[in-house]
Amino acid sequence: MPRFVDLSIYLENDVLSDPPPLAPKITYQKHGDTLPEFMQMIPGTRAEDYPDGEAAAAEWVSLSTHNGTHLDAPYHFHSTQDAKLGGSRPSITIDQVPLDWCFRPGVKLDFRSFPDGYVATAKDVEAELQRIGHALRPMDIVVVNTRAGERYGHGDYVSAGCGMGYEATMYLLERGVRLTGIDAWSWDAPFAYTARRIAETGDTSLIWEGHKAGRDIGYCHLEKLHNLEALPGDGFTVCCFPHKIRGASAGWTRAVAIFED
Repeated sequence: MPRFVDLSIYLENDVLSDPPPLAPKITYQKHGDTLPEFMQMIPGTRAEDYPDGEAAAAEWVSLSTHNGTHLDAPYHFHSTQDAKLGGSRPSITIDQVPLDWCFRPGVKLDFRSFPDGYVATAKDVEAELQRIGHALRPMDIVVVNTRAGERYGHGDYVSAGCGMGYEATMYLLERGVRLTGIDAWSWDAPFAYTARRIAETGDTSLIWEGHKAGRDIGYCHLEKLHNLEALPGDGFTVCCFPHKIRGASAGWTRAVAIFED
């Protein structure tokens, strides 16, 4: 039997996994709370008709497609993609992402030693692949383990971890990778660090540079992964099928790593 490692965070009210204005909101209904709904749907029934006076537990959730562990589609990054693959075309939405992108051999880059706000380069990616002894293959799913993984549940999570810059992202995409992931809030470095660099240099090309690589080669990435510390450099499969939301920029996923015994 295969062994599964959960790579997903919770959707929950009380842990800061997004800036407060963007946080999900969950309202819980206990079994007795839904009795009025059931009695309306089944006319003529009374509360005492239900075993122990209980109907059903349920939850109402208000959230963005970018809450929790989710898969971003190329449409999230820009309206067009693939400028370097024969010419720009409209970016695909999450319901158009090929499912075979989402079930592939996994590779982990361990970038936990990089400080918060660091922007990883192509040389960093190449050096880590050499360290783990992995020759990158087309369609590998590459996940990045940053310091943010250990900060989930803490107040500094959103601003923790390094990010993947344009050239690091393109290094992967030019070698046939089409799905990546990270355990930080964003594939790019935290916004606070990007804002500081732009203020210092005036270089606006730094805005969302890793995401915007999708303009040149369309790709997907997972954000807010978890438990990447439990993974080796390779030797596992990643499964991350997204929820099928028509025309959306992202979809929630229960991302897992699968090891064959």
